[in-house]
Amino acid sequence: MIRVGIVDDHAIVRSGLKQFFSEQVDLRVVGEAASGREAIDLVRATDMDVLVMDLSMPGQSGIDALGMIRAKAPDVGILILSGYPEEHYAMNLIRQGASGYLNKECEPIEIVNAIRTISLGRRYISPSVAELLAQQLNRKEGGAPHEHLSEREFQVFLKLAKGETAGDIAKSLSLSVKTVSTYRTRLMEKMNLASNSDLTYYALKNKLID
Repeated sequence: MIRVGIVDDHAIVRSGLKQFFSEQVDLRVVGEAASGREAIDLVRATDMDVLVMDLSMPGQSGIDALGMIRAKAPDVGILILSGYPEEHYAMNLIRQGASGYLNKECEPIEIVNAIRTISLGRRYISPSVAELLAQQLNRKEGGAPHEHLSEREFQVFLKLAKGETAGDIAKSLSLSVKTVSTYRTRLMEKMNLASNSDLTYYALKNKLID
């Protein structure tokens, strides 16, 4: 029996997934959460094999939670199920420890297949993500500027792009304001950008934020 946790801020999505998973003889939903913070608590308190998690949630997002879940529960498989197309986030998040990435427009049975693959300790690479991997291997420089950011830099970049202050970011990521400023300087250099409005423009242009 594969024990599954569901994390999504929409109750109707959690309910739909729960219903579909209950129809599979080998899956059992052992818990659910509505935010990144709740996801971390859920993983701490519940034995599970695979966590199916959304990215875009109020408060602590799936991106923020991913690293903490990885640190606290290295053996739990994490399948990102997001409204964002694969090319926007998949490569970054798989590098950061996600076991797989699916767009919410996929067929429900693909989610189940991904869970089964991940429960065996393997990564689930969908055909579209495999294509992105192949493209990246074929490129000499390898990818867009944001794909070269570390996990923390990527988190800080997205928060700055959404207009959060260094103080807000420090609080939500449990960092000092000075550390956030260091990350900002480093990511600006890597991405060759000069201001927060440049960051916002880049994130909107690349559909990393809405």
